This record gives sequence, C-alpha cells and structure tokens, in this order.
Amino acid sequence: MAHTIQVDVVSAEESIFSGLAEFVALPGEAGELGIYPQHTPFITRIKPGSVRIKIPGQTEEVFVFVAGGLLEVQPTAVIVLADSAIRGKDLDEAKATEAKKRAEDALANREANIDFAQAHAELSAAVAQLAAISRLRQKR
Repeated sequence: MAHTIQVDVVSAEESIFSGLAEFVALPGEAGELGIYPQHTPFITRIKPGSVRIKIPGQTEEVFVFVAGGLLEVQPTAVIVLADSAIRGKDLDEAKATEAKKRAEDALANREANIDFAQAHAELSAAVAQLAAISRLRQKR
C-alpha cells in the first residue's frame, strides 16, 4: 500500500472531505503548497483557490474550492479549516460570475458606503472560484 496521509477539509457548515490521500496541494499564503505523508508540521493561512487531493488507486484528483482559511499539517494528518468550501462537482460558474460582477460594481462605485476590504475579498474569492472551475474543466 502507498504511503498515505489523513486529510480533512471542513467548513463552518459541514465536513467536505475526510479520507486518506497520497498528496495534497493547495494555495498557501506564500504560494502553492504540496504536502506528502511525513511532512514537517506547520500551520498557515490559505488563500482562496483549489485544494487538490490525490486518492490512492484513483487517477482523478478530488477538487475542493476553499475561500480562504487555515491549514494545519502534521506528519500523519492535514486539516483544512476553510472559511467556506465547495466540492468541485458543486461549483456553479454562473453564481461565481455574478459574485465577481457584484464585487467589481461595488468597488467601482466610489460614492457608495461599502466595506472596500470586504468587497475586495469577495472579488478575490470569485476570481479564484472561476479559475478553479476553468482548471477543473481542463482536467476533464
């Protein structure tokens, strides 16, 4: 049997993924992170983007979109505590495009009384979600 690591991806709403993996890749604060079994322990923030999970014995990776959060890595476990998370198969391009448009409109409207940091975060998440959808479409 291949060396594996326990992976748990959870959001405030639900557990999105729990199982063994050979490899996990996700967008860390300082760049793309790749995690194999027996990785050095660390904790970091993650950016909006795709979590890719390589399951033993499967050719297709499991994709989960996360809108930021925290990552804890131990030699035998990876825990992703996502602000929000969506399974790859549940991603909706129309909703992501609409969210991007709303955030762009809010940022363009300088007279509006809005939270620019929140609007920028929403724009970043929508752009990352659209990129994840595009990447997932290319894999298929």
